[in-house]
Amino acid sequence: MTQQPKPMVHRIPITQARINLGQIVRRAHLNKEYFILEKDGIPIAGIMDVDELEDYLELQDPKLKKQIEEGYKAYQRGEVRDARELLAELRGELSSKPKRKGKHT
Repeated sequence: MTQQPKPMVHRIPITQARINLGQIVRRAHLNKEYFILEKDGIPIAGIMDVDELEDYLELQDPKLKKQIEEGYKAYQRGEVRDARELLAELRGELSSKPKRKGKHT
């Protein structure tokens, strides 16, 4: 009987996560580690591998499976969004939705 390795769960301040985001995302994806982001010691968000997140979302609402598949197909077609525009939108700096751009070659 082989035991599955226990998943690594790390609790880190959100300010530290911001500084080390690339490394945290890489570890979540490659090593299947979990990160709980805290603000003033209070857990506020988590980071996990996208495959596990999609599995979780499908369990919560099977209709999301179609949305996930459509998003992946759009990505494969090269329909992407500029990260700066997305961040600006999240910060409330844009008054209208940004346009989708095709992949540049």
